[in-house]
Amino acid sequence: MLNTNWNFDNSYARLPERFFTRINPTPVSAPELVVLNRSLAASLGLNAAALESEEGVAVFAGNRIPEEAEPLAQAYAGHQFGYFNMLGDGRAILLGEQITPQGERFDIQLKGSGRTPYSRGGDGRAALGPMLREYIISEAMHAFRIPTTRSLAVVTTGEVVIRETELLGAVLTRVASSHLRVGTFQYAAQWGTIEELQALADYAVQRHFPGFENAPNRYLFLLEEVMKRQAALVAKWQLVGFVHGVMNTDNMTISGETIDYGPCAFMDVYDPRTVFSSIDTQGRYAYGNQPYIAGWNIARFAESILPLLHDEEEKAIELAQETIAQFPTLYETYWLQGMRTKLGLCTEEEEDKKLIGELLHLMYTHRADYTNTFRALALDEWDFCAEEFRDWHTRWQARVNRQDMTKDEVQQLMRLNNPAIIPRNHRVEEALEAAVERGDYSVMERLLHALSDPYAYTKEQDDYAQPPAPSDRPYRTFCGT
Repeated sequence: MLNTNWNFDNSYARLPERFFTRINPTPVSAPELVVLNRSLAASLGLNAAALESEEGVAVFAGNRIPEEAEPLAQAYAGHQFGYFNMLGDGRAILLGEQITPQGERFDIQLKGSGRTPYSRGGDGRAALGPMLREYIISEAMHAFRIPTTRSLAVVTTGEVVIRETELLGAVLTRVASSHLRVGTFQYAAQWGTIEELQALADYAVQRHFPGFENAPNRYLFLLEEVMKRQAALVAKWQLVGFVHGVMNTDNMTISGETIDYGPCAFMDVYDPRTVFSSIDTQGRYAYGNQPYIAGWNIARFAESILPLLHDEEEKAIELAQETIAQFPTLYETYWLQGMRTKLGLCTEEEEDKKLIGELLHLMYTHRADYTNTFRALALDEWDFCAEEFRDWHTRWQARVNRQDMTKDEVQQLMRLNNPAIIPRNHRVEEALEAAVERGDYSVMERLLHALSDPYAYTKEQDDYAQPPAPSDRPYRTFCGT
């Protein structure tokens, strides 16, 4: 039998047991591997050939537990659309933490692996379509250089799940720096002891910020660093037009990785009000609201760790407020820096923010495609007919020319920071339909190949850059639970 090279060391399982329930996945009847992320497997130190074997597929399905794994479901809480709830892994089980040949630590989690004590009446299962969506989008985000959980494999289960209709069941293997969430700390603050909250915070610092365990106020440091990572993350989302869809506090990681690809999608026409999720009827998590919501979530994190920030409550509140008040400026700094590079600007001028704002306003007014507008600039193929666009282009060229850069250098900078393609919603749906309805994974494979280097600007990518045909019906996504 081939050696898979699983190398587990399960630090989360050594936390107080309030934070999890030990439970094995529920076996499935007839698992089949439909996609394996071979490059990710290699980086984890795993043997791809062994993963594709019957024994390897059995692990992905939850039918076989690797040696040294300690399966558990994590407990956490969260604000869902502003309302606080007790949550937890209702359909996911953490097998353990893989230690790579480089000494890095990654969670290996099965999503759709059966009921847990946190299922709240759910069946604990997942359908193939949403699992493949997560695989596609998370790999695209990785190619965009955006911090993200990743997908190692998807297997079908040979069983059906009941949603609005019968759907083919599947299990996704998710890889993450950790699954620590803002909601994990909310859970500890609400239902744990101060000692358990402190143990969780110490664990988060040790796992994600090693070397800072003895910082003068390591819990204030933790708040500051989590805030920085989230500000940087959401700025990157905005720069590529990504709409997460469900920015609940349980979907916000301490590591700063994007997690939980449910009703997510990428914006075609630029509109800050863009919402894709079928359940976000009020637009709470619209594209333009994402920075505000990230700041709101950070405030909830600060509330959760208040007792650790200072022995005196008033001083703790003061420290928290002083810190989280910096979020808007911090976010704008990251976003403005990113927008400058999208426009080929390597220097800073006071009027840059106005220049960028004018472009976005024109894109909104004329319903311009977000990705393709920047793509046209990067390719020097600007062909907008509206006079306002021509006027803006003249001002932008004058701004670019004030830099000590050649035209080729400017275009190179822009191509490095403007993806030629994104996972267009109609292309993702095309791939999912072929896979789910016809068992044809070739459409998805071609899409994944094109997205593997979104900054390549190859002829092969041209077809994937085409926006969808105009439609009176807005695109809607569903969470799949």
